[in-house]
Amino acid sequence: MELKILSVNISKEKGTVKHPVDEITLNHLGVMDDAHAGPWHRQVSMLGKESVDRFSREAGRPIAFGEFAENLTTEGIELVKTSPLDRFSGENVELEVTQIGKACHGSQCAIFREVGNCVMPKEGIFARVIRQGSVKAGDVLQYKPRILRIHVVTLSDRASKGIYQDRSGPAIIHKLNGHFDPKPRNIDIKHSIIPDDASSLSVLIEKSIYDDADVIITTGGTGIGPRDITVETIKPMLDKEIPGIMEMIRMKYGAEKPNALLSRGVAGLIGESLVYTLPGGVKAVNEYMEEILKTMEHLIYMRHGLDVH
Repeated sequence: MELKILSVNISKEKGTVKHPVDEITLNHLGVMDDAHAGPWHRQVSMLGKESVDRFSREAGRPIAFGEFAENLTTEGIELVKTSPLDRFSGENVELEVTQIGKACHGSQCAIFREVGNCVMPKEGIFARVIRQGSVKAGDVLQYKPRILRIHVVTLSDRASKGIYQDRSGPAIIHKLNGHFDPKPRNIDIKHSIIPDDASSLSVLIEKSIYDDADVIITTGGTGIGPRDITVETIKPMLDKEIPGIMEMIRMKYGAEKPNALLSRGVAGLIGESLVYTLPGGVKAVNEYMEEILKTMEHLIYMRHGLDVH
């Protein structure tokens, strides 16, 4: 999909409207000579003409480019339907979406003082500069949505031999699809079934890391049986452990069902990938996924240096 730039705009002070210029230069801090440039995640503000036109009708007057303090006024894509980590790539520049909307500054904002409302906090987006260069009105950027890669791994001797039908892996996939389907986010789910074998698991995890998996979720092998090797295999591979997630899940469900306290599952980071080790039962998988999905995206954004709230 293509995004056409209708206007490039800058301002010297924060909280004021921006004014169109012939060309802007994007560097490692954002828009050169713009008040909002800096070493942070909201370097470049973007607003679509689609949003401007809607607000113009509400305000009962034309809205000039830059009046909502956007650096880039665009046309062709509903920007509010993009997601953090999506990218816009052109001949000279590349931008990565870092935030959708923002807190409204109310009376500190020039457009808000005039009409009592502002579309930027609701439908504007922010980006950081990935590739530096110049941008001008008439330039076209290609929209590249970020696909989250998720690898679900079922550990089961019987399921890997076809003796037993794997139900926990599909249950995880069902939860993931249910969570992401309503969101403007594309996901790519891979599912593997392997025996309870430490060597097979470590090789598969390393392959997933090499393939840039954003999330790896295992199911099975978190108990204390002689073939339960998931935790012993994965925990030493973690660069950073995130103990709070699994501790909270165990305490929440263990209060009513003490057997839930017996799972030894861990969560953490290996490289850039989030890793969760879940029990093998379908009921437990559903309970774990209910809690994990509440923070998964936030953790992905944190890992990429985004402070998204």
